[in-house]
Amino acid sequence: MNIIHHGARTGVTGSCHEIRIGNYGLLIDCGLFQGEEGGRLLDIDFPIEHIRALLLTHCHIDHVGRLPWLLAAGFRGPIYATEATAALLPLMLEDGLKIHLGLNKVQCSRFTQLVQQLLKPIPFDCRVELVLPSSELVSICFRPAGHILGSAYIELVLPEDGMVNPPCGRKVVFSGDLGPSDTPLHVDPQPPEQVDTLVIESTYGNKQHQSVCLRERHLSSLVDRSLKDGGAILIPAFSVGRTQELLFDIESLIAKAMTGISKQVDSTVKWHQLPVILDSPLAMEVTQQYVTFQRLWAKEAKQRVISGRHPLSFEQCVTINQHSDHIALVNRLKATGEPAIVVAASGMCAGGRIMNYLEALLPESQTDVVMVGYQARGTLGRQLLEQPKSVDINNRQVDVNAAIHSLSGYSAHADQDDLVQFVANIKHGPSQIRIVHGDVAAQEALAQQLAVIKPDCEIIVTATETQDLLVG
Repeated sequence: MNIIHHGARTGVTGSCHEIRIGNYGLLIDCGLFQGEEGGRLLDIDFPIEHIRALLLTHCHIDHVGRLPWLLAAGFRGPIYATEATAALLPLMLEDGLKIHLGLNKVQCSRFTQLVQQLLKPIPFDCRVELVLPSSELVSICFRPAGHILGSAYIELVLPEDGMVNPPCGRKVVFSGDLGPSDTPLHVDPQPPEQVDTLVIESTYGNKQHQSVCLRERHLSSLVDRSLKDGGAILIPAFSVGRTQELLFDIESLIAKAMTGISKQVDSTVKWHQLPVILDSPLAMEVTQQYVTFQRLWAKEAKQRVISGRHPLSFEQCVTINQHSDHIALVNRLKATGEPAIVVAASGMCAGGRIMNYLEALLPESQTDVVMVGYQARGTLGRQLLEQPKSVDINNRQVDVNAAIHSLSGYSAHADQDDLVQFVANIKHGPSQIRIVHGDVAAQEALAQQLAVIKPDCEIIVTATETQDLLVG
């Protein structure tokens, strides 16, 4: 067995890993490079003739965004994904094709139809056997990863020498992106009992997140300030995952304020008049898929629905679809300074409708900008976190008088404690851990922690290793 990393070795974008079994290979994810790595060629720069299938952990663009180029290179094998990921994937790819290639709706439709022909939706915890041309069987199983709707870590059982049938072979697990524990909307990832080789992400391998309770308290204080003093709260958010968690928490705060049941929420301010603006056509479509797949929600979210609440489609949530309405709203908020919460993509401020809001409202001291996700090196989002006096937007310098905040509790990624706990709860193994999808410092910090709990395990920091390392 050989594992080759075609992306996410020294950073958190471009996830793409290949596991080679004899003369054949399987590809796990095929993501887009972003931030400082975004200048890399999108062309597939590795051979694919021997690739028999593509397995997707989830549909974030840094895990699926190079799929159009993979198909352009001639790949026509099956694409395995969970049912929810299969439903979200065409939406995400169409959005990416419009942004990166400027394709129209008809052109996008032709491509997404091809993807849907290749897609093989697999329910969680169901085992599928893939027959290689050598007649060997590889067993595939998707387990809940708790990162976004449909996200999974992937278990592969490989044939041992002289054996062609799982489940007695070597077990390899690709974590994809693991979610944090104890969030109200997504389930906690539960580790497998036995692993031989683990490929694990390390986005926050050297950091700790705020608790869910603290993130809600911080968001509540920001909203209270906006309601009293005016000004917009701008939240750049990824269309899948972060947007839905934000809506979930905002609905909760509004409900608490209107009933007066929480001391965290100032019920004397006019929460019931606060517009919550979802300005992203893609996020609107994704949110509808969240509603469709309610069966995958965590227990707390399901309980709210049972009690008659609508945590993702509440009355004060206003959706903006038409571009003309978007521009009119930007101008209105700039002119009036009225309070509002605006959730818009992109999450790293690397494009999308959030850019117009930032250009118009960053100079206003009453504006709050709330970062709720990882900001890759080289993105405007990372630059704003450094509290600059001005930034370049659309080739002009924009003064930054707005307050910039970071709420790490909204990260869809596990932090160091969650990652360590996931590995610690694996009862048998692993004998080898390969750390990917993180900056060098994050990978090395996580490696140090994992060495303590798994002292007999070989731990590889892929950011500093030689590529094409034989691991089996």
